[in-house]
Amino acid sequence: MNEATPTALALGLLRGPGSTARTILGLAGPPGAGKSTLARHLVTEIDRAEGPGTAAYVPLDGFHLSAAQLDRLGLTHRKGAPATFDAHGYVALLQRIADDRFQDIYVPDFDRTLDEPVAARHVVHPQTRLVVTEGNYLASADTPWPDARRLLRELWYVHTDDTVREDRLLRRHRDGGRDEATARHWVTGNDHPNGEYVKAGRPFCTRTVSGADLPTGPERRTVL
Repeated sequence: MNEATPTALALGLLRGPGSTARTILGLAGPPGAGKSTLARHLVTEIDRAEGPGTAAYVPLDGFHLSAAQLDRLGLTHRKGAPATFDAHGYVALLQRIADDRFQDIYVPDFDRTLDEPVAARHVVHPQTRLVVTEGNYLASADTPWPDARRLLRELWYVHTDDTVREDRLLRRHRDGGRDEATARHWVTGNDHPNGEYVKAGRPFCTRTVSGADLPTGPERRTVL
């Protein structure tokens, strides 16, 4: 990129006006763009520069509905679509993160091995000044996503070419136990329409950053 790196931009949010306040930075983008990898990288780099606990990670994926709820709602085949998240619960957590500077705030995540959400994997400490949250739908115009967006200092769109995203998604699904045919069907029948929906929200984002050079899968830890 010709501009400052994402890490430098995130540090700028902490070192500029209002730097003593808690800042929430959002990352939006279609499936496989590299949002979670970038978010974890930013948290690691901010903590390295400013001290442990300065930054925290809050993934929307922690608000996936469980397999039991998806089955009850008849949405198992659309897992990852907007209706398969507890979006209002996510907004409520962001509001608490914005308001509460006195308690540890525990944050759920999604475990790809279990293929289920798990409670309290991450934590926002009272001293945390930058919260990096990421998810497909943060730039959506549909309710309740604008309520989440109002709590963000900035919202970045993570862009990666569709061919790169597709390769990442296929690898993700194969690593999760799907055979090649099933993985390709999931990408074309579910990930693709979800991604096209996400792209419509790009104009609502503060800036665009690249996710093309971020490793995904087991090797992604090398950038953290």
